[in-house]
Amino acid sequence: MDNAQDKLKLKFGLVGKNISYSFSRGYFGDKFSNEGLPHTYVNFDLESIDKLKDIIENTSNLKGLNVTIPYKEEVIPLLDKLNKRAKKIGAVNTIKFKKGKLIGYNTDYYGFKNSLSPHLKKHHKRALILGTGGASKAIAHALKKLGIEYHYVSRIKRESANYIYSELTEDIIRSFQIIINCTPLGTFPNINECPDMPYDGITDNHILYDLIYNPEETKFLYCGKIKGATTINGLDMLKLQAEKSWEIWNK
Repeated sequence: MDNAQDKLKLKFGLVGKNISYSFSRGYFGDKFSNEGLPHTYVNFDLESIDKLKDIIENTSNLKGLNVTIPYKEEVIPLLDKLNKRAKKIGAVNTIKFKKGKLIGYNTDYYGFKNSLSPHLKKHHKRALILGTGGASKAIAHALKKLGIEYHYVSRIKRESANYIYSELTEDIIRSFQIIINCTPLGTFPNINECPDMPYDGITDNHILYDLIYNPEETKFLYCGKIKGATTINGLDMLKLQAEKSWEIWNK
């Protein structure tokens, strides 16, 4: 009987670096408890993505993984296959184990698109994406699907970025009605940090969206709120992408 029960106990987890704060472990722990599922969800805090192979080989009943900063792009060469959307995006945040193969998916796209859409109005035509990491790629893909023009902002000049922060003016900020923070600036405990941009250009026509969820209101969002902007944190996106991951693992 115990052996049969053990076979039902599946293991899921999160791969990242410095992830003790992670949303996913608490979310799935509560989900499994509330739904009476015998599964477990653990954090795999890796100094290097090269350690992933050891985790997979030494963890029994591992069924699926989420991937977070800084490995959403670095993990791709270690996978056997990418689903079509993940390939287009160029970043992976969900891995499914199927017949000994590792298949990469991106559910950040789904979470962002479905959490932003209810707030969109006709004048929301252009977006600034702050940051150029793996998360920003899913954001860009979602904006493209929504028919919203987007431009990247980076700390240093690079081919993929249209602006660096020092080039941003109030007029530029006014001309982009959606601004999305895809950087870790402002994450607990560094709650007094925020992207360096001219916040006086923000109006009540703006949406400020922060992928960060801890704290609930980052300094970035607070600066938008006092200008009358609509502000959205990353919590709904995280819940939506987590449920999408669960759906993929159970297909």
